[in-house]
Amino acid sequence: MPSREKPPTPAPVSAEDAPRIALETMLKAKFPTLATADGDQPHLRPVSPVLTNGFTVYVANLRAYGKTNQIAHNPKVELCYLDDAHDQVRISGVAEILADPVLLEQIWRDNPLLRRYLGQPDNPSLIIYRIRPTRIRFMREWALQYHEIPIPPIPRP
Repeated sequence: MPSREKPPTPAPVSAEDAPRIALETMLKAKFPTLATADGDQPHLRPVSPVLTNGFTVYVANLRAYGKTNQIAHNPKVELCYLDDAHDQVRISGVAEILADPVLLEQIWRDNPLLRRYLGQPDNPSLIIYRIRPTRIRFMREWALQYHEIPIPPIPRP
């Protein structure tokens, strides 16, 4: 006979605490997955943000990568952060090519891997996407329901 154990009970999260806990989850998870679409075919891959400012996430990309064309045709994307406790943050948003020279310089200065592999900040292969949130959700493992996080204005780093 199958076991009738009760599922785990997640720690409660108040609406006031959800944004803070979601940001903590993002810090713990570090590397989200990025979902894009190619027509009716979704694509998912891990990414390493070059800058995270609140819920606004910046991702480096090379023009030759498949996601470049996918984002050009459909800039709607989703990031999913999953930490070791299986808490998750999902950020639906729009990927925009970053054109702010001050912010681009800061990202370049703060990311030795970019400098090592691309040599110079004006390398034509490099694209930095800013993922502008349109919806933010947080869920504790086993909670089975998301907390909707209010979308804050895009902060200046």
